[in-house]
Amino acid sequence: MKLDRTMRRRSALVAAAAASALVLAACGSTGAGNGSEEAGIDKLNIIVPADPGGGWDQTGRSMQKDLQENDLVSSASVVNIGGAGGTNGLAKLATEKDPNTLMVMGYVMVGAVETNKAANRIEDTTPIARLTEEPLVVVVPADSPYQTIDDLLADIKAKGKGVSITGGSAGGADHILAGMMLKEAGIGADSLNYIPYSGGGESLAALLGNKVSAGISGVGEYAEQVKAGKLRALAVSGPEAAPQLPEVKPLKEQGLDLVLTNWRGVVAPGSIDDAQAEKLTALVTDLHGTDAWQKTLTTNNWADAFLAGEEFSSFLTEDIETVTATLTDIGLLK
Repeated sequence: MKLDRTMRRRSALVAAAAASALVLAACGSTGAGNGSEEAGIDKLNIIVPADPGGGWDQTGRSMQKDLQENDLVSSASVVNIGGAGGTNGLAKLATEKDPNTLMVMGYVMVGAVETNKAANRIEDTTPIARLTEEPLVVVVPADSPYQTIDDLLADIKAKGKGVSITGGSAGGADHILAGMMLKEAGIGADSLNYIPYSGGGESLAALLGNKVSAGISGVGEYAEQVKAGKLRALAVSGPEAAPQLPEVKPLKEQGLDLVLTNWRGVVAPGSIDDAQAEKLTALVTDLHGTDAWQKTLTTNNWADAFLAGEEFSSFLTEDIETVTATLTDIGLLK
């Protein structure tokens, strides 16, 4: 897949903006108000294409807090537009008239665009930066009979759709991981009973209410409930154990050759001009360089996965291709 013209024409200028920000940093330009002055952005709108409580919401509100506290903008507002794996928010971004707008997005949206056959596509946006990544965790209610990931998969093999797995919106990272686990275990895709929710709070409520058999989400969304003994973690999807749950083994150490991490980033309306794209990229690059953002990464156990400019545009193109192929391979996309 080739980049849409909107993404392609932005790549050089976004790379220039990122390089400019690095030059400023190297020259010792670290004043609290510097980013706002350089970027020329006073008020920023942040669209979170999900209901409150999930990873995208945490990312958007962390950005809001750190941007304001570092005087990178005078104010930043967050609006939640949930549903359809973020594609409702993507539709809102497509009609957004305010150029000072960023939308949180990521791996989940890449898959949701395909499974929902969304009219609005990521290729029609202006890519700004990738920010973070984190592994997923597979959990069950504390009183579940499943003690291991093998127990869960064996029951799915025996009962098929009689075993339910909840997570984020259809076609997202949680859904893809569920399908990949079944494939690796030699279980047909038609046995998957996946129940999607648009927000992390809803899937957590379903788990705690024993309305579903298991759940998949970002480690950060379920870690506290696991530590409190309300959920049992069976596996994480990263290459190694997650810092929040160091005792939980990765899938690849439990007989499933799988590694999947959920990345998050920001894009802007595709309608903005080159100068505005440069301002937004400089702003996010300045945010990434603050001590406050580095602390936010540590607090939330988010891995720093910052990419901007040509690197982020290229990454998006490759990720769209990979996710589309994976969705088809595991039977989630015809």
